[in-house]
Amino acid sequence: MQHFPVFLDLARANVVIGGGGEMALAKLRLLLKTEAQITICAPDIAPEIRAFTPRVTLVNRPVLACDLSAARLVYAATGNENEDARIAALGHAAGALVNIVDDLEHSDFITPAIVDRDPVVVAIGTEGAAPVLARQIKAQLESSLPPSLGVLARIGKSFRKMAEALPQGPRRRAFWAEYYDSYGPRAFARSGEDGVAQTLDDLLAQHLERPSPIGHVDFVSAGPGDPELMTLKARNLLDRADVVIHDRLVTPEILELARREAVIISVGKEGFGPSTAQEVIHALMIEHAGQGAHVVRLKGGDASVFGRLDEEIAALEEVGIPWQVVPGVTAASSAAASIGQSLTSRGRNHALRLVTAHDMNGYADQDWQGLAEPGAVTALYMGKRAARFVQGRLLMHGAAPDMPVTLVENASRADQQIVGATLATLPQKAAALGGPAVILLGLAPRAAQQTLTLQEVAK
Repeated sequence: MQHFPVFLDLARANVVIGGGGEMALAKLRLLLKTEAQITICAPDIAPEIRAFTPRVTLVNRPVLACDLSAARLVYAATGNENEDARIAALGHAAGALVNIVDDLEHSDFITPAIVDRDPVVVAIGTEGAAPVLARQIKAQLESSLPPSLGVLARIGKSFRKMAEALPQGPRRRAFWAEYYDSYGPRAFARSGEDGVAQTLDDLLAQHLERPSPIGHVDFVSAGPGDPELMTLKARNLLDRADVVIHDRLVTPEILELARREAVIISVGKEGFGPSTAQEVIHALMIEHAGQGAHVVRLKGGDASVFGRLDEEIAALEEVGIPWQVVPGVTAASSAAASIGQSLTSRGRNHALRLVTAHDMNGYADQDWQGLAEPGAVTALYMGKRAARFVQGRLLMHGAAPDMPVTLVENASRADQQIVGATLATLPQKAAALGGPAVILLGLAPRAAQQTLTLQEVAK
């Protein structure tokens, strides 16, 4: 992100636009929505701009240094490269932020596309890369945000002091969520602004009478990494959480979906590396939920697959904290999808095994005979370091050295890597990977199969 989005207070601030044509008019229309004191400087000023006097001060000459002594923002909008550069230099000398219209490289800031539901304002920027896309997003938001939203927000803002009668945290957020989601819009549609004000009084009285909320924990499945693979329920819970306790493999893109005010706690575990003790994770969940917080225990993949879910549920049940589990996409499903293969197929395998390479005592023992059978398909989790151990056990139990194997590193993510191998080459291929990987025993990438078929045909 090159340009950091902020909302700048322009109340009584001086803004100077150098230019009097269409470029200047386009910026002026946006700035007129603010409380800024706006000055237009140009030898020739379009009639459309003159129509905004006395709201806008007009100066019929080029910008001079004296015009910018108290300016907070300066727009160079003449369309003449040399004149715009001169205005920009004067603006910088005066200590103002400068925007040269249609010159992103030499501008201090950009003006985003705006959806205005004052005081609710949505700014859309694309770093200057795709203004057409910004306009499309703006059109979508304009159609989805009701015009009454600004009215509801203004009334809500005036009521904030009254709402402080509710304790800060989940109870106050629940009050505002109910107002904006249901009570406010219905009251406005029925009785207008007067009805909304009365509704706020009634709703606050209801919330003051309600007992303090009981904290709870949602075990939420984050999926393999791609935020779009999360369920709607998972995303909604993450958006509402007071506290998010997440595993190491949960991606930054998914954590971005949490509320900015949420407490984010990493409790990562890494095989043969630094790890948060399980007892610490239990204590964190109990501490925050015990204080009435909505806790999301965010787990990579599906929470019920090799996520120590039973232990964490037992810890909550021991102290009487309510919980629920939200299922999701496990890494094996994502890995198989990435290579265009089915995890089960009639005539090939009548069963699917999901196994972990590690247990409480080290490398995990398995039904090696079953895993070694021709046609068997197994998804091996956390298996990179155990690859040579797994190879040896399978060979000892009759698996063919040319058993197809696929390693999928960072499944579903932008940096996903698919590595085709055989049982004979598994340890070397696994050692070359740096990120988390699912090892699919008995499956080759479909593209590799097609290549092999073509080679056989060529022979």
